[in-house]
Amino acid sequence: MHELTIRPAGAGDLPALAEIYRKARAFMAATGNPDQWGTTHPPRSALEADIRAGQLYVVCRAGVPCGAFALVPGPDPAYAVIEQGTWRSDAPYATIHRLAADGSAHGVFAAVMDFCKARSPHLRIDTHENNTVMRHLVEKYGFQRCGIIYIDDGTPRIAFERI
Repeated sequence: MHELTIRPAGAGDLPALAEIYRKARAFMAATGNPDQWGTTHPPRSALEADIRAGQLYVVCRAGVPCGAFALVPGPDPAYAVIEQGTWRSDAPYATIHRLAADGSAHGVFAAVMDFCKARSPHLRIDTHENNTVMRHLVEKYGFQRCGIIYIDDGTPRIAFERI
């Protein structure tokens, strides 16, 4: 079994990232969640902006990219208003966005969570109601459901927090 490593993403990773996100979108659609990312999310421009900001990371197995995510220092504007609940803490936090894997390696989610927790003990994440796989994983890792937030396009997301 190969150990997973995580490193900052660079512009040279964009082709591999496109493939990771393509496979993740296909998996999401196959598991009942075709709408969260549609056929084009995240756009290349968002990945490029994350790379420039130093907040996009690549998960590698034996040096080959197999997953990706953004770890974004807060506050996150989408989290300013929460409905049907409340945040557990107003302390500084980081948000995990655009978490995806291509399905070629086991343990990507756990590796990402360990990496993020080591950098910020207070984490937030959100996902679509139909993303039952992600909802299960975040709850399994100790995140607690806090309520509903709305992303830029106005659609709701279930918001979770781990302190």
